[in-house]
Amino acid sequence: MSDAPWMRGLHTDTGYLLYRLGLRSGSLFNAGLEQHGLRLRHYAVLRYLATVEGVRQRELSERLGYDPSAIVSLVDDLQRLGLAERRPDPGDRRNRIVVLTDAGQGLLRDSEKDGARVTDDLLAPLSDQERTTLHRLLLRIAEPGDAEG
Repeated sequence: MSDAPWMRGLHTDTGYLLYRLGLRSGSLFNAGLEQHGLRLRHYAVLRYLATVEGVRQRELSERLGYDPSAIVSLVDDLQRLGLAERRPDPGDRRNRIVVLTDAGQGLLRDSEKDGARVTDDLLAPLSDQERTTLHRLLLRIAEPGDAEG
């Protein structure tokens, strides 16, 4: 940590530290994903699509916390790369759902090691027990009411 007074002040602010960690994490993940023509936001969409049979873009926006116009652009990118596609909604043919393609599933499998490496690099200063504790605490903050305490 820097000895500069302004840095000491910032490092006492938990919100700022979380922000800095988010920037660093995003930068490392984006560097690993750029070989696939993706960014972290694309990866988040792919990861979510891997948990469902198909989803409307509106739900993607709500679940991931992205602006609806950003979701349209992200899905366009993923469709162009053959990683996701829009299909008619079996429950309502007037709507479309977004589904993960086989290529998208393959990319997720291939990128798991890269993601684990980034996480290991970020959390290197922590013991296994501290990593587990940090994960539980982040779940409580990120999804109040949904995470187990």
